[in-house]
Amino acid sequence: MRYFVQFSYFGKSYHGWQNQPNAITVQQVLEEAFSTILRHPIELVGAGRTDTGVHARQMFAHFDTEPIANPAQLTHRLNAYLPADIAVQQIFEVPSNAHARFDALSRTYVYWVVQEKNPFYADSAYYLRHPLAIGPMNEAANLLLEHQDFECFSKSNTDVKTYLCNIKEAFWQDTNDKLIFTITANRFLRNMVRAIVGTLLEVGMERWTVDDVNTILKSGDRQKAGPSVPAKGLYLTTIGYPNTIVSTHEPRFGKSV
Repeated sequence: MRYFVQFSYFGKSYHGWQNQPNAITVQQVLEEAFSTILRHPIELVGAGRTDTGVHARQMFAHFDTEPIANPAQLTHRLNAYLPADIAVQQIFEVPSNAHARFDALSRTYVYWVVQEKNPFYADSAYYLRHPLAIGPMNEAANLLLEHQDFECFSKSNTDVKTYLCNIKEAFWQDTNDKLIFTITANRFLRNMVRAIVGTLLEVGMERWTVDDVNTILKSGDRQKAGPSVPAKGLYLTTIGYPNTIVSTHEPRFGKSV
């Protein structure tokens, strides 16, 4: 039978989600926990990748196994086994053809920026003292909705077949103790969100204009865009699925962060 698992993790200690040789990843730690408790090898197929140091408030993966008599009990046992920086929220049965990656309709990321030194954000947000103009940053963010080709924000030497993404929302908000950038799309390129944030921050620091960002978007040239911001401020927060897969299982972590 096929099951979905919803989980979250703080990415500081991991080289991203996906298994890698000679590097500890979230997938590796979770698969070892599942395999140990269920007493047979379990392979998890994640909803997507997160890079080294990136966090996930909501992530899904699917796996196949014999019928699980008590998913809630398995969730409890997994959380007792897993390290403190990975937590499982729920496990539930899905149709046999459900796919955590290919059936995902949307993904939402947020990025945290703090402008005053705060020890509680040292590992979870980007500290930037320079004054920022939120208005122009939001104007530039709105331009993203008018484009579909985001090669200018893609990591070099990537193996993707297309640079097309459908961005549904992109905006900044000031929550008093931090600035939060929220972006939702059907898919993201590798390093894309961090490159977008770095570019928008250049606008906020008044080094670039909104028109400059439009020129960058049309160029398709990664070297023309801004620098990638640190991974520690980036969070995968929400993954949307059809109701036929995730219906009665409401996410326990949503867009509010």
